[in-house]
Amino acid sequence: MKHENHREDVAGRANVEDTPELLAYYDDLNRFSAGALWTVANKIEPWEPQSQSVPVVWRYADLRDKVLRSVDLVTPEKAGRRVIYLRNPGRADVAAAVGWLYAGLQVMHPGEVASAHRHSASAIRFIMEGAGAYTVVDGHKMTLGANDFVLTPNGTWHEHGVAAEGSPCIWQDGLDIPFVNAMEANFYEVHPDLSQAVGYAVDDMTKTWGNPGLTPYGETWTKRYSPMFKYEWAPTYEALLKRAQCTDGSPFDGVMMEYVNPVTNGPVMQTMGASMQMLRPGEHTKAHRHTGSYLYHVAKGRGHSIINGKRFDWQERDIFCVPSWAWHEHVNASASDDACLFCLSDIPVMRALGLYREQAFGENGGHQPIL
Repeated sequence: MKHENHREDVAGRANVEDTPELLAYYDDLNRFSAGALWTVANKIEPWEPQSQSVPVVWRYADLRDKVLRSVDLVTPEKAGRRVIYLRNPGRADVAAAVGWLYAGLQVMHPGEVASAHRHSASAIRFIMEGAGAYTVVDGHKMTLGANDFVLTPNGTWHEHGVAAEGSPCIWQDGLDIPFVNAMEANFYEVHPDLSQAVGYAVDDMTKTWGNPGLTPYGETWTKRYSPMFKYEWAPTYEALLKRAQCTDGSPFDGVMMEYVNPVTNGPVMQTMGASMQMLRPGEHTKAHRHTGSYLYHVAKGRGHSIINGKRFDWQERDIFCVPSWAWHEHVNASASDDACLFCLSDIPVMRALGLYREQAFGENGGHQPIL
C-alpha cells in the first residue's frame, strides 16, 4: 500500500512523518476499509481550489469537418445522438469539457429526427450554423437559428430535428452530466413512442414569456426551471447594445447580460447558468478569478484570453474553457467591431451552496504577465 505523506509546517495542517509503526497502522486500517485523515488531509482540503481541468480552445475550423464526417459514418438512430464531445485532458475520466460540465458538437441533416428521450441531466443547445433546426420539449416546439439558445431541463421529454427543407445544422450541447453522475443520480429514458406530439403553437414559450417587463395574465409557472425554453440571438444582442449605451460595463467582463428565468429572475436552470457578454472594440478586461467552471462560445468577433498567464486566441464559433479559480482576462482584437462571448457555467450551484468566491488580480485589478 502506498502512502502519501504531505508535510507542511503550518498550524492545522498534517505534519506527520512516516515510521514503521505508523505504516503498519495504516495497513491495518486499510484492512477494514478505513484510513487516517492526516495522510490525505493536505490533498482533500487544499488552501485554495486546485482544478483538474486545464484551459483549452476547441477551434471550430479544426473540428467542423470532423463533425460533418460523422454523418457518413453513423445515423442518429444507431448512435442515439450524433455528437463529437469536447474532452478536457484533465477531465477525460468523466468526459467533461471543464469541471463538471459536458459539451459536444451535434450535427443533423435535413429530414433527420433524433428519438425523444429524457434524463436527469439538464441540457442547453447553442445553435452554430444551418437552417431548419428545431427542438420539441414536453410538447413545445421551438424553431432555432444561429446563436439561439434553447433549454432542455432535467426530466423533460425532448427531441431534435432538422426540417426537410432546411440545411445541415450544427449546435453545441452543454449538459451537467458529470455533475449528476458524481451525485450518482442520473436516469435516462427513451420515449415509448420514440416521438412526442406537438401540443402547442410553435415557439409559444418564447412568445408567452419573452416579452420584457410583461407577465402573461392568467399564466402560472411553478417548475424550478425557466418556462422560456428558447432565448433568441437578435433580442439578446439588442439588449447588449442598449446596455452599452448607458454603462462602461464590468472591468472584468465588459457589458454582460445573464439569461434568466422570467418568473423568478434567477438562473435558467438549477445547476447551469448562462450569460452573453460583449467586448467593445479594442477592449481588454482586467484579470480576475472565481470559483465555478466556465465554458465560453465565441458568438461574434475574434480576440484572445489570457488564462493563468497563457494566451489563447479565439475567433467566431471557437469554444474555450476557464477552469475554476483560474486567473483570466479577455481581449477584443478588433478596433472597429465588438466581440460577443456566450458562457455556460455552474455558477447556480456555486451560489446555491454558498461556494461562490471572486478575487481581482492585483490590488484593484490588473493584467497578468504572459508566461
